Amino acid sequence: MRELAASVLAWTGPFAVASVVSVRGSAPRPVGAALAVHPDGRVVGSVSGGCVEGAVYELALEVLATGQPRLARFGYSTEDAFAVGLTCGGELEVFVQLATPEIRAALRAAVEGRPVVLTRSLAMGTGSVEFPDLAATSSSVVDNCLVESWGTAPRLLVFGAIDYASAVAAQGKFLGYHVTVCDARPVFATVDRFPAADEVVVDWPHRYLASTPTDPSTAVCVLTHDPKFDVPLLVEALRRPLAFVGALGSRRTHHDRVARLRAEGVTEAELARLRSPIGLDLGAATPEETAVSIAAELIAVRRGGGGLPLSRTDVPIHKEDPDGVDLPQRRRHARRPAAPPVAGDTAVVCGA
Repeated sequence: MRELAASVLAWTGPFAVASVVSVRGSAPRPVGAALAVHPDGRVVGSVSGGCVEGAVYELALEVLATGQPRLARFGYSTEDAFAVGLTCGGELEVFVQLATPEIRAALRAAVEGRPVVLTRSLAMGTGSVEFPDLAATSSSVVDNCLVESWGTAPRLLVFGAIDYASAVAAQGKFLGYHVTVCDARPVFATVDRFPAADEVVVDWPHRYLASTPTDPSTAVCVLTHDPKFDVPLLVEALRRPLAFVGALGSRRTHHDRVARLRAEGVTEAELARLRSPIGLDLGAATPEETAVSIAAELIAVRRGGGGLPLSRTDVPIHKEDPDGVDLPQRRRHARRPAAPPVAGDTAVVCGA
C-alpha cells in the first residue's frame, strides 16, 4: 500500500482500501499489494494486474456505502468461463475496509520516509501503527492480522552529472529508490538538471561516498567514465557491503579501469563485484534506453533474475511458486537454450 501514499493523502473525505492478504499458486501481485477507491470513482493501485480489478472496485464501493469491511476470495474457475478470477490460475484473498486514522498515519510516515509498521485485523479492520527506528519492508498475515512493515527506501547513488544520469535518476525514482546525484562540478550538478533526484550534491564523488551512510540495499552507479573521478570512487565502493556497484563505459574503458583499480590494490574478489559495463544487453543507444538497461540490471540483481527473455526460461512467471521452490535460485539455474542465429550479427545476453 505504500506506493499509493502520495496519491491518496491528497484525497479529501473517506476512501476504501483493498489489500491482498493471501496468495496461492501463480498470482501477479504479492501480499500487501493494494488498491484505493474514492467515493467519486477515482481509483489508484492494483491487486491483481487487471484480472479482478473490476470486482474489487465494486466491492470497495459497497464498503464505502456500508462502512463494513469485507474479505473476498478470487480464483480461476474452469467450470464457469464468466466467473471473476485469475486467468493465471492462482487464487488470492482481498481485504477491503475504510481508511482508518492508523492507515492515514502510516501513509503519511511513508511519504515522509519514516519507517512504520501497520497492523490491521482482518475481522474488524481495526489496528495499530508503530514508528520504529528501523523496519524491514515486508507484508504478512499473522494471527488473522495483516502486518505491513515499511522501511526507508533503498538508496541509489548516481555519480556523474551527465545526461545519462538524469535518465538513470528518473528510472531509479520510478523503482522506489531514494536517489542522490553527485558531481564535483557545480555548473552541472544542479537541481534543475535532475528534477527526479531527491538530492543533488556538489562534492568529489569518493569524498562524498566516504562520508555518507550506506547499507546492503544501497546501489551505486558510476557514470563519469573519467579515471580521476571513478577510480578513487570505485576503490571506496567496492570495499563496502553494497547491493550493486556498476560503472558506465566502453570495453576499452572497462579494461583500463580494471587495470587502474588493481594498481590501487583492489583485490580480485572486490573486482568481481563490479558490474561493468553497466546494464543488460538491450541494444540501448540513447540515454533513456541506457537508463532502462541499467534499471533492468538493478531489478535482476535485486530480485534474483537471470536477465534472459522470459520466452527462453521455464520457471514460473510470478514469484509465488506453488511448489514452494525458491524462485531466485531456480532462475539462476534456469534452462538456457541456444538463441537462434542472427545473420551478420552476434547477440550477447548479459546475465545478472
